[in-house]
Order: sequence, then structure tokens, then C-alpha cells
Amino acid sequence: MSDLNKIALKIISNGKGILAADESNGTMTKRLTSVNVTSTPENRLLFREILFSSESMKECIGGVILYDETIKQTTSLGKPIPELISSSGAVPGIKVDTGAKDLANSSGEKITEGLDGLRVRLKKYYELGARFTKWRGVYSISDEHPSKLAIYSNAHSLARYAALVQESGMVPIVEPELLMEGNHSSDVCLNKTSEVIKKCFDELILHKIDLSGIILKPNMILAGEQSKDKISNEEVAHKTLKCLKGSVPGEVPGIAFLSGGQSEIEATKNLNLINNINNTKFIMTYSYGRALQQSALKIWSKNIDGIEATQNTFNHRAKMCSLAAKGKWSYELESK
Repeated sequence: MSDLNKIALKIISNGKGILAADESNGTMTKRLTSVNVTSTPENRLLFREILFSSESMKECIGGVILYDETIKQTTSLGKPIPELISSSGAVPGIKVDTGAKDLANSSGEKITEGLDGLRVRLKKYYELGARFTKWRGVYSISDEHPSKLAIYSNAHSLARYAALVQESGMVPIVEPELLMEGNHSSDVCLNKTSEVIKKCFDELILHKIDLSGIILKPNMILAGEQSKDKISNEEVAHKTLKCLKGSVPGEVPGIAFLSGGQSEIEATKNLNLINNINNTKFIMTYSYGRALQQSALKIWSKNIDGIEATQNTFNHRAKMCSLAAKGKWSYELESK
């Protein structure tokens, strides 16, 4: 077992998942503004520190993805944020891409940037305590999209990123996300997600990535938000599993799904159903942002000094997700 494989398994084993707290300052400002809280470095830190100090961090959260601002911040008790996370047994991680920009010569599509200077930044993040990283490639779905150009370009960037991350001694999360926006069917999502993931692994293998030392973060297979042909949660689970069985090499230790616009309950239910029928050796868990934080954020906004109520809300959501990662969640447990 390689050191990278050990880190990956520590993050995703035993019903643990990943708290995606890597929202950019712009995104976090939108979240806070939506609940009438002023977005300042102090308020952004306050909310995140409350989550990172919660009891469920020990049992349910194996890793936390941070943003550049957050990994350099210090808690109210004078402890660096990565130390606070490590003290709970979770692994600190860091988002290292610099965002999706317009893809030249392909209207309406994006390419993720951030490779320039990445080797130097990775060294600094490692010194700050990070042991895994995240890079998101984003793809739109339509009759023409994602194009071959977008599929290849983002796969190539993800592989170059992963190579630099493993070189630095950290585990790369590889995140190819096909967006829910649009009116596409679940079958179209299945076919295009499969194509994207296969190309990502072609490039990862070409770049000599240790596949046992990565975590894949894909979307679930869903119909588009504007589609009239919605499918059941059971169909989501079956199609998602079909996609991954046909696209992901067996050396990969685990898959941590993004919630991708799903509600907290929906993301939990779908993960639970996936684990109920999971007949692969892949660990299937969560890497959720809003689907772990939204309820806690609403509670916190009513009294930003009210730590207990916010933590209780977050602990419940994290517990539900952890049960789903073991296939032991039920709707009845939500009200207990």
C-alpha cells in the first residue's frame, strides 16, 4: 500500500466523506448574502470554524477541502485551521485550480486553469498542512456539448494537475463535473459522463498517475434541471453505478460524489441507494458542499454567535451522509 493510497483511504473509509468548504470568496459572499450575513474574512472564518469544531468531524468527515484564504487563517483560539481539522482526525485539503474560463474556439464551453506556478503553490500548501487537493473540470451538456475539444482539454489538464500533486506527496481529487443545467435526459447524461470519465483515465494513465492514490469526484447520473423526463432515485443509483463500473479502473480506491445542485435529502437518499446496490470494490461516499452546509448556514445566520444550534444542525446532516455512505440511511432517521 502506497503512502498516497493510505491517505486516500483515511479520507473516505468507514463511512467518512469530504466536507467541501472550498467556496471562493465570491461564491461564499453569495451564500452569506442569501441569508443576510455580511461577507467578511472574519465572518467566513467564523462559520467555517464552527463547522470544523463540530463533534461529527471525528466520526463522519475524513477530509475538508479548503480555499486559499481559509488554509492560511487562524482560529479564535490561535490554532491554524489545518491543525484544527487534523486534531479531529480529518485530513486538510486544498482547492488548487484557479477557476473555469472560456475555452478558446469552443463557444459556451469552459477550460479550468491554474497549472502555471502550481508546483510552487503545492509546496507551500504542503507546508501549511494540506495532504490532498482538488481540481474541477466543468462540462455543459447539450446536443453539441461537451465537445471533443472540451473533453480532451479538461482531461489533459486534470492529468497534468494530478501528476504535479502526486509528485508533491499529496492525493489529487479528480473532479470532472457534467452540469445539471439543461433539458437533457438521464441517458444522455449517462453516455456523456461515461465518455468524459473514460477520457480522464486515458490521460491519467498516459501521465503515469498512481490510480490507487487518487479520489474520483464525479456527478451522479441525473436528468437535466429543465428535463421533463425525470427519473426515480432508484434509477439514479442504477445508472450512476453502471456509468462508474464501465468507466473507472479497478485500482481507484474510491469515489466521492459531488451533490451538484441536489437538495440535502436528495443527495443523501441517492448516495444511500447507490451503496445499497454497490457490487464493486469501490468505496462510494460523499464530497458535499451545500448538501452538508445549507441547513447549518440558515441556522447560523439567525445568530452568528450561536455555536451549539449550528453545530447540532451540521452534526445531523453529516451523520445522515455518513449513514448513506454505509447504505444505512432511511428517511425516518431524518426526524430523529
